[in-house]
Amino acid sequence: MLQQITPWFGYFASLCLIIALLVNNDLKFRWFNTCGNIFFISYAIILQAYPVLITNVVLMCINLVYLVKVYRKKEKFNLLEFKGDEKLAQHFLEFYQEDIRAYFPAFEASALPGKLNFVVTRNLVIANMFSAQLLPNGDAQVLLNYTVPRYRDYKVGRFIFDKENHYLAAKGVKRLVYTTAFNKQHKKFLLVMGFTEQSYAGQYQMVKLLQQTAGA
Repeated sequence: MLQQITPWFGYFASLCLIIALLVNNDLKFRWFNTCGNIFFISYAIILQAYPVLITNVVLMCINLVYLVKVYRKKEKFNLLEFKGDEKLAQHFLEFYQEDIRAYFPAFEASALPGKLNFVVTRNLVIANMFSAQLLPNGDAQVLLNYTVPRYRDYKVGRFIFDKENHYLAAKGVKRLVYTTAFNKQHKKFLLVMGFTEQSYAGQYQMVKLLQQTAGA
């Protein structure tokens, strides 16, 4: 029975390595590589293919060391406001225009002026651009919350929605509202961040009640 399922370990290992080459995030790359190593190790043990076993044990150790470094690494996050007509902001939007369309198809750069706009830097690199329309009732309707592909590991989201509660509260924000979540991956991200799907005027929205911090 074991001999019959052995090829599947090889197939799953190859699939993990293929996916690792397709993802655009370093952390995901290492995790898929590690999974592939585990499958190859199982495959090699069953077949007693010792060269394959040794190679993948070494590679798995390298991947695990990298993952430990990533999770222990302390990164510097900063939030910087901007008006919307700055050249740097426009260049950022132009560079990522195609990917932004996949997540926020209705967004237009011309809508930035007059909104709550900020970028999140991660070790001095722009990792995220955020824009929202502030309403009198305390709702912040999110027009754009775009994180560049290499930083999509939820750290930026937690920085905005959790650590920077005091900043949003100081702006009068009580709820963060997405009138639509066009992309399935983005909707998954919002659910992880604590947003809930609610019905309003016959339409579904993604809503997060802002936790008020002491002194905010």
